[in-house]
Amino acid sequence: MSPPENANGGTSAAAPSDPAPPAKPSAKGKKKDDKKDDDLSEEDQALKEQLELYVVRAQDTDPGVQKLALESMRQEIRSATSSMTSVPKPLKFLRPHYGTLKSYFDIMPESELKKYMADILSVLALTMSVEGERESLRYRLLGSEGDIGSWGHEYVRNLAGEIAQEFQKRQGEDMPIDALMELVQQIVSFHMKHNAEPEAVDLLMEVEDLDLLVEHVDSTNYKRACLYLTSMSRFHPAPDDMLALDIAYTIYMKFEDLANALRIALLLDSKSIQYVKQVYTATDDLTLKKQFSYIIARHGLALEIDDEIAADENDKEMLQEIVNNTKLSEGYLTLARDIEVMEAKSPEDIYKVHLIDGRGASSSLDSARQNLAATFVNAFVNAGFGQDKLMTAPSDSSSSGSSGNWLFKNKEHGKASAAASLGMILLWDTDSGLAQLDKYLHSNDTHVVAGALLGIGVVTCGVKNDCDPAMAILMEYVNKDDSNIRIGAILGLGIAYAGSQKDELRVQLSAILGDPQATLEVLVFTAVALGLVFVGSCNEEIAQSIIFFLMERSEAELAEPIIRLLPVALGLLYLGKQESVEATAEVAKTFDEKIRKYCDVTLMSLAYAGTGNVLKVQKLLGICSQHLDKGETHQGPAVLGIALIAMSEELGAEMAIRSLERLLQYGEQNIRRAVPLALGVLCISNPKVNVMDTLSRLSHDADADVSMAAIISLGLIGAGTNNARIAGMLRNLSSYYYKEAAHLFCVRIAQGLVHLGKGLLTLSPYHSDRFLLSPMALGGIVTVLHACLDMKSTILGKYHYILYIIVLAMQPRMLLTVDEDLKPLPVPVRVGQAVDVVGQAGRPKTITGFQTHTTPVLLAAGERAELATDKYIPLTSTLEGFVILKKNPEYHEE
Repeated sequence: MSPPENANGGTSAAAPSDPAPPAKPSAKGKKKDDKKDDDLSEEDQALKEQLELYVVRAQDTDPGVQKLALESMRQEIRSATSSMTSVPKPLKFLRPHYGTLKSYFDIMPESELKKYMADILSVLALTMSVEGERESLRYRLLGSEGDIGSWGHEYVRNLAGEIAQEFQKRQGEDMPIDALMELVQQIVSFHMKHNAEPEAVDLLMEVEDLDLLVEHVDSTNYKRACLYLTSMSRFHPAPDDMLALDIAYTIYMKFEDLANALRIALLLDSKSIQYVKQVYTATDDLTLKKQFSYIIARHGLALEIDDEIAADENDKEMLQEIVNNTKLSEGYLTLARDIEVMEAKSPEDIYKVHLIDGRGASSSLDSARQNLAATFVNAFVNAGFGQDKLMTAPSDSSSSGSSGNWLFKNKEHGKASAAASLGMILLWDTDSGLAQLDKYLHSNDTHVVAGALLGIGVVTCGVKNDCDPAMAILMEYVNKDDSNIRIGAILGLGIAYAGSQKDELRVQLSAILGDPQATLEVLVFTAVALGLVFVGSCNEEIAQSIIFFLMERSEAELAEPIIRLLPVALGLLYLGKQESVEATAEVAKTFDEKIRKYCDVTLMSLAYAGTGNVLKVQKLLGICSQHLDKGETHQGPAVLGIALIAMSEELGAEMAIRSLERLLQYGEQNIRRAVPLALGVLCISNPKVNVMDTLSRLSHDADADVSMAAIISLGLIGAGTNNARIAGMLRNLSSYYYKEAAHLFCVRIAQGLVHLGKGLLTLSPYHSDRFLLSPMALGGIVTVLHACLDMKSTILGKYHYILYIIVLAMQPRMLLTVDEDLKPLPVPVRVGQAVDVVGQAGRPKTITGFQTHTTPVLLAAGERAELATDKYIPLTSTLEGFVILKKNPEYHEE
């Protein structure tokens, strides 16, 4: 022992009650120390002396005295550790003696007392050990197996941090980890009891043993634990993300929170179908199964209801109907009646020419392109309403004559879009849609027939039917001689059966890819249709046939602008499937140099779409920073790729918007042309003011391509929102560009998009509180955006009907509550901005700034709804789309 302590020890041991020693606290009795001691209050002074006495007594030879001293020290520390705003006084005063106690501990004989001492040292190490030494953990493992929680929260947290480091070290050196895992068990159960679920989950992620969580959750905290698991899975690299979701699924199933389990099952692509069936078979409640079917229908999963899911034939039929989305049109029209927007609108109602002063107000000339634009505006605005003023107007009305007349106000390929627009107007209403389109199938004009075939695809989009009318009709026309008709039929099939992965379509369409007589455009659209039908399926055979097809193309054919859709078709097969694309990407490196890089970038950006993978975003930014000499075009898809990958969560989207602003300032021309489209997809149907201003600035850009892309993107970010500010911008643009036919066409398309479905629809591919991403919706958006990268030759050329592919992303942004018989049931709900409550303490409010409405209601981007009454219980926690309510048995009328 060092002499000062001995001297000190001598006096205080002789006369414990004697207040003399503290006046000369140690041999280093400098004035500073004296001064510091004088500052202490009497209580603190007494406590300090007391503790110093304990330190000495703890080194006594008599075990009895030792035990008493350690007990007292323990008591003091414990009583003080409960609050953690400042360093507890006992820890502060024991600081100088930490070294003494440590060295004494090393010479103590093995005994209970030594473990006691280890416990105390472990707590002292909390404030005194050197960074990275992990002393607290070391002494803890040597100490007694007591309850760790009694030393306070901060101590447990510190231990958890040290365990994580120690675990990695031991794993690297192949040392045993059993002792650590026992401690982990204790810490996790402490955290779970004290509302610190995120910390428990983090610790288990660090020690790679998430399965432990399932034992420790209970009915009070499982929701918070799962919420944290699912939210953090977005930021984890594979395979950790899937593991986290898997555990969340197991926990939801354990507590029979089936609707949430189903959402996770849909997110876990690889196991989707098997998990979905488990969710169905976990309950006998038919109304619950109906609710599941609505969620699946919204997600667009092609599910066959079999005997396992429902034994009774009638039940089976009913559930299959819901999954097939046959109720969508009815629900949408219920919403429209409730909001009183049933009346058909004409394109003029949208243009609002009377609000524009001066130029362009009088451009009433009947040019074919103006009429084509009006066709699209009319289709977008009246989408799904079943009536409009151009195509379905009764023939005796004196204003614009019959629908036939409007058809023939369009030139050649314009007629195709006009006929197809009927499909958009009757969207989701297959019976009357097929009946009304039928008359055009017998036309002598090939363009009209082609349009009608495309219209049949559009009208059945997302709505499946057991007798497959679309398949029956369109298959007859797939092998006709006229290439327009073939394209109409093929694209129609692609839209009607997107995501269904029907095998007979694979056989038929793959055969066309090998047809030597078919023209290039027919083959390209066949590939796109295959990509849409088998979106995200990683189907090797189709990938091979598209690859062979690409390899056989001549130089001249590869120079065609339409060819850029082939890599997209290939990428769609791997949409969001991450590593699965690598084999195909390797093969793509052998393509002709004209398309090699384009293909590589497109495949990567689609395979990682919606995953938020930071490394891939950095790689794409790297591609954008290169300076290109010979007219290569692959930077456009790279820019779009940044947006597609980053759109998965808010933070990534914000950062991507900032990076895109940089690209605008420093990028080459072909990058600047793609930036507006990338901004459009990042904020699709979500008009953020900063993005709106950027696009507004770009819409007057000197480069025609940049300004056209910006105009279309204004339509995309405002899609279905009726946003007044964007509508005003577009009206001003229509007078600014009144002499530029191409620009004006873009302005009209954008106006149509902003008023999509009179403001009842959204294009956002995300649903269920931005939790699930619908692959078909994203596939549709991606295809249209890639076509927009070269507008002059696609949308402004003769392929304007590509715009109809956007129908895959159109969904009503509604909340419609129904009773157990699926009849609409108006109830009050609160609708407000969604608040992120992950990992927050207590039961925070999930929405802010809400208003109370009666259902059906519209939900804007970033809004959430909750029931404002206790009379009913919703069968799913996420109120969106169709929600079934059942009566609350415990509710009593006042």
